[in-house]
Amino acid sequence: MSHDWDAGRLDSDLDGVGFDTLAVRSGYHRSPEGEHGEALFLTSSYVFRSAADAAKRFSGEVPGNVYSRYTNPTVRAFEARMAALEGAEQAVATASGMSAIMATIMSLCSAGDHILVSRSVFGATVSLFDKYFKRFGVQVDYVTLADLDAWRIACKPNTKLFFVESPSNPLAELVDIAGLADVAHAAGALLVVDNCFCTPALQQPLALGADVVVHSATKYIDGQGRGLGGVVAGRSEHMKEVVGFLRTAGPTMSPFNAWLFMKGLETLRLRVEAHCASAQAIAEWLENQPAVEKVYYAGLHSHPQHALAVRQQKGFGAVVSFEVKGGQEGAWRFIDATRMISITANLGDTKTTITHPATTTHGRLSPEERAKAGIRDSLIRVAIGLESVEDIKADLARGMAAL
Repeated sequence: MSHDWDAGRLDSDLDGVGFDTLAVRSGYHRSPEGEHGEALFLTSSYVFRSAADAAKRFSGEVPGNVYSRYTNPTVRAFEARMAALEGAEQAVATASGMSAIMATIMSLCSAGDHILVSRSVFGATVSLFDKYFKRFGVQVDYVTLADLDAWRIACKPNTKLFFVESPSNPLAELVDIAGLADVAHAAGALLVVDNCFCTPALQQPLALGADVVVHSATKYIDGQGRGLGGVVAGRSEHMKEVVGFLRTAGPTMSPFNAWLFMKGLETLRLRVEAHCASAQAIAEWLENQPAVEKVYYAGLHSHPQHALAVRQQKGFGAVVSFEVKGGQEGAWRFIDATRMISITANLGDTKTTITHPATTTHGRLSPEERAKAGIRDSLIRVAIGLESVEDIKADLARGMAAL
């Protein structure tokens, strides 16, 4: 009895499936080997069938792999999966979250263009805009994140792009993404949203009207602190420009990291929901501690934008920031008294982390810049992991006792 193996299928039919199924199965096409797990293509270059085949691929006349700086099957599968989860036409993987921002601006803006940036963005992002983009003739102004009128007033005839984090790092500030998209588009500008804190499991900015989404895949997309990477996602017309920049400048993702991130995406919603549940419990507990002066978490009813968070997010994230009594000295005493939580500036890990933003993530900003961003010396940022909530509380209580 003979079998017609070619008549069978290797890939899954994903027509109409939901988020969790896309996170597990989308983007990947199995090789003739029929592997169930995604293959890892650790190759720098590719073999062509002929000189003519090579010429056609290099020119773009025919599709196919050319060189792993900008074409790799594993990276391409991760990009396709991210595009599916964000609802984007195309996604582009980069070497880090910062290189995702760099690639976006370098490919979509030119000297003489004007960019509006939220004041409450990550410290390294401010440095990138102020120390480097301005050097090449890009004009940059900063606007209060939630104030749509301020964005409207700050627009100029040459305003090309708005850039925001929502929620912001580390104060969990939000902006009405749909409303800001209307302001940007009325000015003829693009809206770029850093969706790192929420991930597409909690928020899809493109569905709210944003034009481009960027991620540090290093954080929750990986979820276990193993590799560096970034993502830019949006319409193909914009992503083609990003691909062109990566092809020439080279800040591309390694195939191994792309493989790690694909495995991270398989458990993304489960992890993020667990993070959110624990963060909510910790934030509510912190609000009742006498040594804590203020808690920043959008899941709290005391947060001024709680209703907005409920409207445009499926959850409130894992990052809880709070101010303690005693300024920097008090914050440092608190951090140093913990015994389980990791003292590190990273976040998005299964392990809970704690840091002092004013002297780490935002330490390169001037005191005036930190003040404008609301980064006080008494501020502590905790990224809640997947340990027992009671164990996290017990360790934070050691910090309280030190005060």
